[in-house]
Amino acid sequence: MTYQETIAYLFASQPAFHMIGAAAYKPGLDNTIRLMEHLDNPHRKFRAIHIAGTNGKGSNSHLIAAALQCAGYKVGLYTSPHLVDFRERIRVNGEMIAENDVVRFVEENRKFLDTVKPSFFESTMAMAFQYFAEAKVDIAVIEVGLGGRLDSTNILEPYDATSETGVMLSVITNIGFDHTEFLGNTLALIANEKAGIIKQGVPCVIGETDPETAPVFLQKAKVCGLYEAEDSQAFGDAPRIYFADQCTYLKRCRERDIHDCQLHGIYQDKNMQTAYVALCALHEPLRQLTTAAIAEGFKQVCTLTGLRGRWEQLVEKPTILCDTGHNSHGIKYVAEQLKRLLTERQSRLHIVFGMVNDKDVDVVLHLLPAEAHYYFTAAATHRAIPAEDMERMFLQVQPNATTQTCPSVQTAIETARHNATEDDIIFIGGSNYVVGEALRLFPQKS
Repeated sequence: MTYQETIAYLFASQPAFHMIGAAAYKPGLDNTIRLMEHLDNPHRKFRAIHIAGTNGKGSNSHLIAAALQCAGYKVGLYTSPHLVDFRERIRVNGEMIAENDVVRFVEENRKFLDTVKPSFFESTMAMAFQYFAEAKVDIAVIEVGLGGRLDSTNILEPYDATSETGVMLSVITNIGFDHTEFLGNTLALIANEKAGIIKQGVPCVIGETDPETAPVFLQKAKVCGLYEAEDSQAFGDAPRIYFADQCTYLKRCRERDIHDCQLHGIYQDKNMQTAYVALCALHEPLRQLTTAAIAEGFKQVCTLTGLRGRWEQLVEKPTILCDTGHNSHGIKYVAEQLKRLLTERQSRLHIVFGMVNDKDVDVVLHLLPAEAHYYFTAAATHRAIPAEDMERMFLQVQPNATTQTCPSVQTAIETARHNATEDDIIFIGGSNYVVGEALRLFPQKS
C-alpha cells in the first residue's frame, strides 16, 4: 500500500468522527482492549500525562510536551484532530510519524482491523501507542478524544512505580457545553464524564472550575485518594488535586518565570496557568524538569511541537489571523480578542466563517461582532453547515450585517483579500476544518 492508499483505507473502512460526526462515536473500551491485547499492550510500556477538557486540550498538550522536550526527555505527543496532515496526530519530539510507519501499522494489522472494525480514532490511538512504545519515549502526552470516562484513551492505567509506566498526572482544562448529545446537557454531567480520567492515587490538575463543576471533581478526587492542595502547599509525595485557577501563588511564580510564549491568544493565559501548574506537579518525579526548561518550552512551543491554528498570524498586509475556536466557550475569547484588536488598530474587519452541524451555532452567532464583512463558507466535510444556511441564521441575529456566501474556504479567503486594504484585518475561523483548509494555503514558516 502507498501512504495515500493507507490513509484512504483508514477513512473509508473505519468511521471517523471528524468526517461523519455522531455515527462514528463508539463509547466504551471493548474495541480498545482488543486492540491493545493484539498489539501486546503498548499502553503499558511508557509513562503518560492524560489531558481532557472542553477547550484548551491541544494547547496544554503542546505546552507540556514542549517543556518536557526542553528538559531533555523523549516525548510522545498524541492529539486530535489534525488540521492539514494526518501525521500531526502522532509526534515524537515534535517530529510527525513517518509515512512508512503509518503504512506499516496498517499492513501488519489490517486483517485484525477488518475483523474488529474499530473507529478511526481507536485505530489511530492504537497506532500512536505502538509507535511510542517502539520509540521508547520517556513520557507521552495523551489528549482525550471526546469526554473522558468512555474515551478510548482511558485505557491508560495509573502509574506503577515498579514498572515506571502509566499515567503520572491527569489534567482537565475546563468544562463547557460541547458534544452535549454524548456527555450531558449540564456542566455537572459533562464534568462527571471528564472526571473519568482521574485515577487512583494519580495527581490531577483542574484548569478552570465553577460552583457547578468543582464539587464533581472533589468527589471524584476523594474516591481516588487525592487530597485537595492548598495554594502555596509544597508539591510532596501525597497525591493531590490542584485547582489551577485558584493557585495565586503559582500564578505569581509563572508571571515571574515565563517571559514569552509563542501562543498569543488572550485565552492562552489560562492554558499557560494550567500547563504551568501541571509541570510544577511533575517536578518531583521528573527531576530534569527545571523552571528554565518550562520557560524555554513555552517560548518555543509552536516551533518545537508544530502546533498551528491558535490565534496564528498568516499574513501581515492585510493582517490575516486564524483560530480553531469552534464552540461558544472558545469563540467568546476570539470575539473579545478581535474587539481589542479593532480598538487598537481601528481597522476594518473581514471574517471568513463556517461551522459544523453539531456545535452550539446560535450561541456562537450571537457572540460574533456586528461591525464586520462576513464571508460564510463550508469546509469539505459532510458535517459542514451550508454557507447559505449560516448566512441566513446570522442575518436573523444581525439583520443589518454585511454578508456574502462563498463556495469554498479558498474562494472566501481570496474574496476577502480582494476586498481588504493593507490596513484591514481578515479573521478565519468557526471550525477546525475551515482553519485546516486555510492553513494549506499558508504553509508554516520555517
